[in-house]
Amino acid sequence: MLLARLLDTKILSIQRQGRIGPYVPCMGEEGAVVPSAKLLQKQDWMFSSYRELGAHLARGLSIDLILAQLFGNSNDLSKGRQMSNSWSNKELNDVPTAAPIGAYLPVATGVAIGAKIRKQKIAVLAFLGDGGTSASDFHVALNFAGVYKAPIVFVCRNNGWAISLPVSKQTASKSIAAKAQAYGFEGIQVDGGDVVAVYTTVSRALEKARRGEGPTLIEALTFRAGPHSTADDPKRYRNDDQVAWDAKDPIKRLQALLVSKGVWTNEKDRELSKQYETMISDAIGRQESVKPIPLKELILGDVYSEMPWNLKEQSEELE
Repeated sequence: MLLARLLDTKILSIQRQGRIGPYVPCMGEEGAVVPSAKLLQKQDWMFSSYRELGAHLARGLSIDLILAQLFGNSNDLSKGRQMSNSWSNKELNDVPTAAPIGAYLPVATGVAIGAKIRKQKIAVLAFLGDGGTSASDFHVALNFAGVYKAPIVFVCRNNGWAISLPVSKQTASKSIAAKAQAYGFEGIQVDGGDVVAVYTTVSRALEKARRGEGPTLIEALTFRAGPHSTADDPKRYRNDDQVAWDAKDPIKRLQALLVSKGVWTNEKDRELSKQYETMISDAIGRQESVKPIPLKELILGDVYSEMPWNLKEQSEELE
C-alpha cells in the first residue's frame, strides 16, 4: 500500500511536468485493492479498471513495467496500444482493462465460466468503480455469473463519485452490494479503508468461489483523495474535507494499528519510504531513457500471424 501511494504520487508529479500523458490516480483506495489482489493465487485471474495501481503491484507487476506502459516505450508489454493505466501481464493472468467503462466485466465472467467447465479450481477477481455499475456490461456480467455460479468475485470500489456524478444519481438501490440479490448471489458491503475487514471478506469470497459455490459482489466503501484523473478538477463539484480524509486514509489506519500492536514503528515506516522512493526514482530514470516503439512495428505488427502481401508493401513504403 505504501509503495502504491508513493509511486502514485511520483507519477502524478511527472505527469504535471509533461513527461507522460494522462493519468488516473489511486490515492485513498489502496485499502480496497491491495489486500484483495494479495489474496490471489498464481493460477487465479485478475481484471481491473484504471484505478487499481496497487492491485497490479500486489499481483507482482514490476515498477519498471508499470512505468514503461505510462511512457509507452519499447518495454511496454502492450506496445503503446493501450490507454494510460491499462496494465497487464500474461504470465500473471493480469488482463488489461478496456476504455469503455465495465466492458471487461463480461469477459471476466466468461473466464470464470470457462474455468468451471474445465473443472479448474481457480477464482477470478474483477475490480470496478461505482460508476461501472451503471454500465450495461455490469448487469450482463452479474447475470451470467449468477446463472452459471461462476467462480468470480467482483470488488466494487465505491468512492461516491463517477468522475463528477455522485452515487445518488447512479442508483436508487440502498447499496451497490444489494444488487447481487437480484442475480441470485451474495452481496457484501465493507469498509474499504479497513484493510483487515477487506482482507477477511475477500478471502472468504475467493475461497467460496474456488469451492464452486458461486460468485460474490463486494462493495468496498472508499474515499477518492484526489481528482478522477489529471484532466479533472474536483474542486468544481465537491468540497474536500481534510479531516474526513485523514480519518479514512487506509495507510494511516493500518500503520496506527500495527504500531499499537507493537509489530511496526514510525522509524521503520520512514526507512521503508526512503527505500521505495529510491526504487521509484531509479525506475523512472531507466524507463524515461528507453526509446519509443518503432512506428512500423506499432502500426503493422501483430495483425496477422503471417504478414500478407499488401501489408508487406505498406511496410516497405513506411520504411
